[in-house]
Amino acid sequence: MRLNGTGDLIDAHEYPATTEELVEQYGEQTIELPNGSETLADVLERMGSETYTCAADARNAVFCGVGHEAIGRRYYSDRDVYTLGEKGSQEVSF
Repeated sequence: MRLNGTGDLIDAHEYPATTEELVEQYGEQTIELPNGSETLADVLERMGSETYTCAADARNAVFCGVGHEAIGRRYYSDRDVYTLGEKGSQEVSF
């Protein structure tokens, strides 16, 4: 994920700040995702109306609010539980 300068703008903003203030100031900023892009407005509005006390809170909202385009393979986990009766993963030689 690339914030394309959005992180710097968030860091430089004066806090506390509301979602609406950040969207008004920087909403058109584009965040590049592995499978697409979103504007800051899309991301923050998805999180609902909040008041951020510091830049770290706003950054965390951005990281938590991005859509599924920000992840690689959806629904993939290498931490799945084993099927009943299995003893674990089997090594495979290629």
